[in-house]
Amino acid sequence: MSHFSYLDGALHVESLPLDALARQFGTPLYVYSQAALADNFSAYADACRLAGRGDDQALVCYSVKSNSNLAVLNLLGKLGSGFDIVSGGELLRVIAAGGDPRKVIFSGVGKGRDEMRLALTHDILCFNVESIPELHRLNEVAGELGRRARISLRVNPDVDANTHPYISTGLKDNKFGVAYDDALACYRTAATLPHIDVVGIDCHIGSQLLDDAPLLEALDKVIELIDRLADEGIVLRHLDIGGGIGITYNDEQPVAVGDYLARVFARVDAWRSQRHAGAPIKVMFEPGRSIVGNAGVLLTEVQYLKHGESKNFAIVDAAMNDLMRPAMYEAWHGVQAVQQRPGATAVYDVVGPVCESGDWLARGRALNLEPGDLLALMSAGAYGMTMASNYNTRGRAAEVMVDGDRVHLIRRREVPADLFALESLIA
Repeated sequence: MSHFSYLDGALHVESLPLDALARQFGTPLYVYSQAALADNFSAYADACRLAGRGDDQALVCYSVKSNSNLAVLNLLGKLGSGFDIVSGGELLRVIAAGGDPRKVIFSGVGKGRDEMRLALTHDILCFNVESIPELHRLNEVAGELGRRARISLRVNPDVDANTHPYISTGLKDNKFGVAYDDALACYRTAATLPHIDVVGIDCHIGSQLLDDAPLLEALDKVIELIDRLADEGIVLRHLDIGGGIGITYNDEQPVAVGDYLARVFARVDAWRSQRHAGAPIKVMFEPGRSIVGNAGVLLTEVQYLKHGESKNFAIVDAAMNDLMRPAMYEAWHGVQAVQQRPGATAVYDVVGPVCESGDWLARGRALNLEPGDLLALMSAGAYGMTMASNYNTRGRAAEVMVDGDRVHLIRRREVPADLFALESLIA
């Protein structure tokens, strides 16, 4: 996290000290680095350009579910990003942020009719269809609107991503996609439907992948299927290999984005030169975590230090409702003191005030703490705020974006009245 570093013992984001942001905006507080976001997106865009891919030959579609703040989406849209969405609400977020619907792909296993109508009305780039029943529903909805829906099938290649079971999506036991052995028949069906335009193929096997070997294995299987489709006269215009590249939370060493994309383009070029010379196919990616994960931290203040017989607890004002990943996945987030203090450390579990034993943010961390100290939970930019809840009637955190020596409030803190504003008493 190169844009978060210590200066004179104080942790900074770009040019600003984090303790000053905590005083100005309170805690818990999500803090994002605009430079980190831009650099992480540029790793994808630059790799596409280095491979000679213009906008008509490659598209990076940021995965909105990883962090859907309007300011984040607006910044990425200005940098040229498309968007991967999984709900109608996410489409409306993209539009509100100034994103181009013609650069939106709609994934997800449970698209409703209203969501399909909304997406068709805005003429999105493509639906990633995940089942035959969904395909028939989309054909019906498009027919009712007098439109044709551009689709790709999300094909499940049964490739083990070697990641946490909850974020593995490419095995035959997962709920996502069309089984590889059924894909050819599904494409044949799609090609016969009057309101469907078959344009591509999609594959996404999971997230937080440190090695690109499973992704390249999935790519080989997708290429094989594209050839079989072409033999039947079903010619695809784009190949979407999904996202999934991981980030460093602790000591992981994920594959470099540029190296991975170079290998993808090399395989695609070799395949095209062997069988499809002169037949262009657009390559698309759906990154999320690798763009925003290490661009954000969650600031929290120590409320109490509780020393037990077998454990010490640092009770902070952030909780599982603010950052669900540790409770949900037993995920690791680095914990750094915002102000470094010399002296002896003790081992603490960092826990929140929510009334659940599962409300923990970090376990077994060596820290030198006093009540009132600020801690930064690192690598919290992805699946932090988007998974936050109001459990225990706790308002969700504020969010700020730092650009050099400037800070922008991009979401105000919720207050209790916000939480029950949509509720009514029975007369």
